[in-house]
Amino acid sequence: MFSYKVDKDISIEMFQQHHKEEFYSFIDENRSHLRQWLLWVDKRKSPDDMKPVIEAFIQKYAENNGFDAGIRCKGKLVGMIGLHAIDWKNRTTSIGYLLGEKLQGKGIITKTVSALISYIFTELELNRIEIQCAASNYKSIAIPERLGFTKEGIQREGQWLYDHYEDIITYSMLRREWTCNNTNDEKNENLLQDK
Repeated sequence: MFSYKVDKDISIEMFQQHHKEEFYSFIDENRSHLRQWLLWVDKRKSPDDMKPVIEAFIQKYAENNGFDAGIRCKGKLVGMIGLHAIDWKNRTTSIGYLLGEKLQGKGIITKTVSALISYIFTELELNRIEIQCAASNYKSIAIPERLGFTKEGIQREGQWLYDHYEDIITYSMLRREWTCNNTNDEKNENLLQDK
């Protein structure tokens, strides 16, 4: 199963069936926060509702078509991240993420997405990553903007959410852009260490 170390405290780990109670507890504790942006939250009413979800996650990974995994900070489940699907012909994918309300603003998602970008471009050797955010989800939008993604455009009223439409903003990053930014970051870091 997929697992990836982000840093000494943060890791990405695939969900398995023995995680269903923990997964459900996380959703339930963050229900009002998460349901602002996610329609599926209301459908999860017990740990047993997580069983087919985890089954689908495992199947998706087995088919080499992306993954959905937990974000753990010091061993505790604090969020989710995943590749929605992989288009191997065009070497592209998209990233989705969410974080528990109490741990926002600590850099967890930024570090995790940054590490996943590195994995996508170096290990999977894909060429393009997309991130889509609801236009009113400012915290989510801050992630691709902070990480140097290009804003491609707005899909007007692209998503129906309970009782209203949300505009969806698409961001993208190409492998050559990441390589260029990564090289510049390393140069800047070396300059700072030399001083």
